[in-house]
Amino acid sequence: MKLKDRKKLLTIMEIQEVSRRELASIAGWKSHSYMNRLCNGEVDTLQPEPALRIAKFLGVAVDDLFLTKVEEKSGQPENKSGKVRAA
Repeated sequence: MKLKDRKKLLTIMEIQEVSRRELASIAGWKSHSYMNRLCNGEVDTLQPEPALRIAKFLGVAVDDLFLTKVEEKSGQPENKSGKVRAA
């Protein structure tokens, strides 16, 4: 999943007084370093399960914080092998 807007995440965390360390623990991570990288804009993707845990803990819909579907750059549908099908 991809974080839509890190500033929105940071704002919600600030309002609810949730630390990066606490949210990393909720996400199921042993360290808060990935949460720091996420909040600092160094990375913007994460696995679905941590994203679901974060959204649930913060009391927001997953779609408010994360993109659940990655759009294809070519606009062409892919088959199961990941190759673009001819139109």
